[in-house]
Amino acid sequence: MLAEFGARGVENPSVVDLIALDAASDQVVVLAMLERRPWGQDRAQLRQIEEKLNRYLGYVLDGFFIQQFPRHAGRRIRLRLDCAEAPHGTAIAFLDAARHAVEHQGLEFEVNVVAATPASDGSSL
Repeated sequence: MLAEFGARGVENPSVVDLIALDAASDQVVVLAMLERRPWGQDRAQLRQIEEKLNRYLGYVLDGFFIQQFPRHAGRRIRLRLDCAEAPHGTAIAFLDAARHAVEHQGLEFEVNVVAATPASDGSSL
């Protein structure tokens, strides 16, 4: 799959990085985006996150997610940004605006800071 679609991460808007049920509630489906880079390292970072977020919104709001995963019909949807460090600088305002936009569409949005661990595709988060 890696050869066909590319690596996971916000740099690749063509891939949904992770789909899982929320650990606390099986009534919430989480669609996660992976950001491995420190904030501000890449000038394109916020634009890439915005593009990935818009793709996720389209995937859910246009019905393609439920079409592919009908067993999740009726569950709440949470878009989550898994990042390597806590947001700072311009990322804070950007992510606040993103949260507002996502919630305006009736979905949830969360930023999750995770420790770097090896991933199955050879990359790490």
